Amino acid sequence: MYNHQKVEPKWQKKWEELNLFRAEDKSDKEKYYVLDMFPYPSGAGLHVGHPEGYTATDIFSRYKRMKGFNVLHPMGWDAFGLPAENYAIKTGTHPNKSTHDNIKTFKRQIQSLGFSYDWEREVATCNPDYYKWTQWFFLFLYKNDLAYKKEAPVNWCNDCKTVLANEQVVNGKCERCKNEVIQKKLAQWFFKITDFIEDQEGTTGLINGLDKIDWPESTKAMQKNWIGKSEGAEMGFPVKDSNLVIDIYTTRPDTLFGATYMVLSPEHPFIDQLVSENQIENIKKYQKQASKKSDLERTELAKDKSGVFTGSYAINPVNKEEIPIWISDYVLMSYGTGAIMAVPAHDQRDYEFAKKFDLKITEVIQGGNISKEAFTNIENGKMVNSDFLNDLKPDQAIKKMITWLEKQEIGKETNNYRLRDWLISRQRYWGAPIPIVYDPEGNPHPVKEEYLPLKVPTDVEDYKPEGTSPLGNSKEYIELAEKLYGKGWRFEVDTMDTFVCSSWYFFRYCDPQNEKEFASKELMEKWLPVDTYVGGAEHTVLHLLYSRFFTKALHRHGYINFDEPFQKLIHQGMILGEDGEKMSKSRGNVINPDEIVKKHGADSLRLYEMFMGPFQQMKPWSMNGVEGVYRFLQKIWRLSEKEISKDESQTPKNIEKLIHKTIKKVTKDIESFDFNTAISQMMICANKLGKLEKLSQESFEKLLIILSPFAPHMAEEIWERLGHTKSICLETWPEYSEELAQDNEVEIAVQINGKLRGTLSTTISIAQDDALTQAKELENVQKFLENKKIVKEIFIPGKIVNFVVRSEPATGGVA
Repeated sequence: MYNHQKVEPKWQKKWEELNLFRAEDKSDKEKYYVLDMFPYPSGAGLHVGHPEGYTATDIFSRYKRMKGFNVLHPMGWDAFGLPAENYAIKTGTHPNKSTHDNIKTFKRQIQSLGFSYDWEREVATCNPDYYKWTQWFFLFLYKNDLAYKKEAPVNWCNDCKTVLANEQVVNGKCERCKNEVIQKKLAQWFFKITDFIEDQEGTTGLINGLDKIDWPESTKAMQKNWIGKSEGAEMGFPVKDSNLVIDIYTTRPDTLFGATYMVLSPEHPFIDQLVSENQIENIKKYQKQASKKSDLERTELAKDKSGVFTGSYAINPVNKEEIPIWISDYVLMSYGTGAIMAVPAHDQRDYEFAKKFDLKITEVIQGGNISKEAFTNIENGKMVNSDFLNDLKPDQAIKKMITWLEKQEIGKETNNYRLRDWLISRQRYWGAPIPIVYDPEGNPHPVKEEYLPLKVPTDVEDYKPEGTSPLGNSKEYIELAEKLYGKGWRFEVDTMDTFVCSSWYFFRYCDPQNEKEFASKELMEKWLPVDTYVGGAEHTVLHLLYSRFFTKALHRHGYINFDEPFQKLIHQGMILGEDGEKMSKSRGNVINPDEIVKKHGADSLRLYEMFMGPFQQMKPWSMNGVEGVYRFLQKIWRLSEKEISKDESQTPKNIEKLIHKTIKKVTKDIESFDFNTAISQMMICANKLGKLEKLSQESFEKLLIILSPFAPHMAEEIWERLGHTKSICLETWPEYSEELAQDNEVEIAVQINGKLRGTLSTTISIAQDDALTQAKELENVQKFLENKKIVKEIFIPGKIVNFVVRSEPATGGVA
C-alpha cells in the first residue's frame, strides 16, 4: 500500500536539493511567468480554501516546464497591514515578530503540499530590502508630479483610526472591520491614478487597456464601472450680484431649460461667500450633520431629502432665469465639481427635493406625468419649453446644446469620471513609512535616495493609533531626521497603504536580490508581463487597478516596454465549508490542510481541490470527496504493482487509443484550467488499465507523466520504482496522435418504450439499419422484444436506439 507520510517528505527534500524549479535568467528557452496573488500571512495559517489557486498554478507551471518553457513561478508575502498591528495591540507582540512567525507557518504548510515555487525569489513586503523600493516608487511618482498632498474630505474609520481609500469602503463600511465610515477633512497623500484613465503619450489608458488583455469580462466591466466614464458638458452658472461662477458637469445638457435650482455639496468652497447672513447658522449646523455621514448614506436614493437654502441665486445661462442655490448632502464634493444643476421634472431625486421644498418644476421633455413623478424614461420623448431645442429628440438636443454652449463660450463638451485619485496615507505603525521630510517651516522634501530605506522605527511601544500615526511618538524617528537633515526637520509620520506594497511585487520577483534598483531593465524585459495570473475577484478595484496604474506610470516614463502587467487573469471560485457556508472560525467549519495532508496526503488534497468542480465556480468541501480521490491514487499505486511489459506490440488497440485520447483531453484541459474534467479522464483511463492482466510500460508511463503535475509525489515514487534515475519533472510532455485520439467508438443506449435494456458498442458512423439490426441481436433486448410488435423504431446517431412496442394479441382458444 502507498505510504504518503514517507513518500511525500522524501520527494519534497529531493526537489529542494536538486533546485528543480529555479527560473533561469540566462536560459534560451521561451519564458513563461505564472503568478499567484501572494497571501497575507495571518496567525490562523492556511485553511483548505487557500491552496486552491496555488494548486492550479502549480499544475500549470509543472505542465509548462514539461512543454519546454523556462517557467518563473515565485511566492512571497503581503506582510504589512492592520491585522498584524491589531494582533500586536492585543497581545503585546511586536508585529515584526508575529508577521515573520506567521510567514514560517504559511511557508511550512505551502511546502508540505509540494508546490514548485522558486523559493530563491521569495519576498516579504515588510522587509527593509523590499520596502526600500516601495519608498523609491513613492519618490518616482512624487518627482513626476504623480504624488501630492492636499487637504480633502476623506473616508475615516473610527474603529481602525485611519483613513481609507474609496475602494476600501464597501456599502458605507470599512472593508476590514465592517464599522461605519464617516467623512473627515485631513491633509493626506494621494497618487494621481486619474492621470492614466485615458490614452496618453503612447501609454494605453486604464479603460482602453482592458481591450488588449485576456481577463474575465465581469472583471473588466467592474473596473470600467468603477472608473465610471460619462460623456456630457461642463458649463458655468454665474452667481447673481457676484463675480463667482459655479461650474457644473452634466450628462444631460439637453435639459438645461429645465434647471430650476442648483445644489452644492456642503463642503463646496464657495459656500462661505454664498451664504446670506440670516442663513449662516442653519448652514453650519447642516454642514456638521453631513460630516458625520458616509458617502453611501448621503447618496441613498430612498433616504429623506434634506437641505438648506444659501440665500443666493444663480443665473441659468440659457434663459437668464434666477434660480435658488441650495446645499444638500446628496451632492458629494468628491464627484464631478461638487455642484449640480437640478432638473426636477426629469430626475427623481431632484423631483423629491423640489416637492419637499416647494421649488419650481419645469417640464422640458414631453411624455410623462410630472404632476405625479419625474419623467426619466426619456429616450422616446420630445423637447418642449426649450426654445431652439423644441421638437427635437433628446439625443439630437444634446448635440445641439453642446454646439450652442461652445459657440457662446460658456461651456464645452467633456468627459467625467467616477474614479478619484488614490489616497495612500495611513495613520498606522505597521506599514512602509512615506519618504518625505519637512523642513522647520513645514515644507515637504523627498527623502534622499541614499537614505532609503527609511525604516519603521523599533522603539514604538504603543501601536494603538489615536488619529495620528504612532511613528510620531518615536524618539528614534525624530532623532534620525535631525541627524540626517538638521534641527527642526521631521519625517512624515503617516505610513503607506498596504496596497502600495502589492502594486509592484511582480516586478521584484524578476530580480529580487538587486540592491541598486527595484529590478533591472534587462530582466524585466525578459520575464514581464506576467503571462498567467491567478487570484480572487475581490481585488478587482483594489490591487488589480493599482497594479495597472503602477505599470502605466513606469511605461510612460520609459522604465519598461509594456503597459499592462497581467496578460491573462483567472479567478478561482471560493471553497465553502461542508455546511455550504463561507469558512470561518465563528462557524466552526474551517478545515486545516495539515490534517488532510497527515491522513490522506498532499496529493489527495491537491487532486480533490481540482476535482471538486469547475475551477472558477464556488463549491462546498466534502470529506467523502477526499476519500474518493484517495482511493483513485491507491488504484494508480496498484497499477504499478501489476506485471509491466516493454513489448508495445502487445498493447490492445483500444488501450492505445485511450492513452492518446487521455493525453489530448488532459493537455487541453490544463491549458483551459478545466482540471476537474482532466482528472475525470485520467480516472476513466486508470479504471480501464486496471482491468488488464499486464500493462504496457510506455502507456503506463505516459499516464504517470500527465498525472505528475496533479499528484507529483506519487508519480515521482512510481517513476523511480520503474527504474528511472531522473525526476519525472524533467520529462517531456507526451504528444498525442489526433487520429488515435478521435472518438471513433461510442456507446449507444438501447431502449424499449423508453427504458434502458442494453448498450451497443459500435463505430460513431454506424448506419441506422445496421444500428437497429445489431440492437435487436443483444440478448437482453431480444428477451424484451419477445411476443411484442415493434410499432416504431427511433435512432439518434451516436446516442440512442429506442423500440416502441406493444404486446401481440393472443391466438387460439375457445370461441
